[in-house]
Amino acid sequence: MTELSGGPALPQERRIVTAVPGPKSQELMARKQATVAAGIGTVMPVFARRAGGGVLEDVDGNSFIDFGSGIAVTSVGNSAEAVVRRATEQLNDYTHTCVMVTPYEPYVEVCEELAALTPGDHAKKSALFNSGAEAVENAVKIARAYTKRQAVVVFDHGYHGRTNLTMALTSKNMPYKHSFGPFAPEVYRVPVAYPYRWLTGPDNCAEEAAAEAIDRITKQIGAENVAAIVIEPVLGEGGFIVPARGFLPRIADFAREHGIVFVADEIQSGFCRTGQWFACEDEGIVPDLITTAKGIAGGLPLAAVTGRADIMDAAHSGGLGGTYGGNPVACAAALGAIETMREQDLPAKARRIEEIMKPRLEKIAAGSEIVGDVRGRGAMLAIELVKPGGKEPNPEATAALAKACHQQGLLVLTTGTYGNVVRFLPPLVIGEELLNEGLDVLEDAISGL
Repeated sequence: MTELSGGPALPQERRIVTAVPGPKSQELMARKQATVAAGIGTVMPVFARRAGGGVLEDVDGNSFIDFGSGIAVTSVGNSAEAVVRRATEQLNDYTHTCVMVTPYEPYVEVCEELAALTPGDHAKKSALFNSGAEAVENAVKIARAYTKRQAVVVFDHGYHGRTNLTMALTSKNMPYKHSFGPFAPEVYRVPVAYPYRWLTGPDNCAEEAAAEAIDRITKQIGAENVAAIVIEPVLGEGGFIVPARGFLPRIADFAREHGIVFVADEIQSGFCRTGQWFACEDEGIVPDLITTAKGIAGGLPLAAVTGRADIMDAAHSGGLGGTYGGNPVACAAALGAIETMREQDLPAKARRIEEIMKPRLEKIAAGSEIVGDVRGRGAMLAIELVKPGGKEPNPEATAALAKACHQQGLLVLTTGTYGNVVRFLPPLVIGEELLNEGLDVLEDAISGL
């Protein structure tokens, strides 16, 4: 009998047959600790064997409901048919030539798709890279080349990567920045409209936060010195913060008025995750540049900067690139992922996930003293945990909740500047029965804290 592979054919069930972690995972963890740098952390100490649909199976035969998607990467599911088919065909042709040496059609095809899919009907161009951090760093390079300015404005709770420049852009110290400085200069941080924690309340949040951010830019930096404003339309590692409505358009308008390049960092929120192809579409924002990665290629490493053709062309020939950037196999996988997103209407699937999950999460919150907030859009949802009777962050309960879920066969991820947010990023192809079962596990885990 042929053993089942991963992908959609994998049995879509939660199954716990050993302790978590099981003996094979424990053995592999010992090997990891002996040879892998300690800085490579682990969320759940089990070793994957195969995955697909809405589940991840470990080497001990346990099957976990996947509410993480490899941090929003496998939105089309692991080993999606079109991704595997296109990547395999490309592997059989060639694995690499370096686009800067001899170009190839898959790179151009991905750039054509990005021009068609990203917001705005203006002429667009793209450059492809390996990771989200590379994309953000290159967006800053392009903005500086275009504006001939140096300053970059980012926001509280923002996350943009782990390179030296993107660590400077990122607001969270531990684990991303601690002990790794000094960081790149000319980076300035301003407030973001965080409704749950805005001191005068969510109703005042958008207007007051925008006014304060603009005042700081004007007074402390000088708008005429700012090359780029970089923001996640839904802040990811900072806690799945959805800025209060009106905040993002005001910041985008300010950027336009002052010749500042507005960069939407859609690395986690892009490619159907929030119920639209890109999260900035929710308020009709058309960014000058948009950075993408994670969900773009169904699990293969690919990232992009896409934007107005005149801005993208500001960098001199040879100024952008990298040996592996836009690898042909990753490009083929991206074309397969986009094919899947279109054919299965994954923006609608994300909206359906929200329809199922959000009312359940709100019901759980209503019955719990420690769930302070439920937020997010589409299949990018979160709960913020607090200590009873107030809004003091509760990272201890957050860690305990994640561990309890893992033990019962539900993979969840934590996040947040204060370490007190549990985020939910299920594959957009997950079945509704499995989705509801995962919520049952979550509810039981919260009630048991």
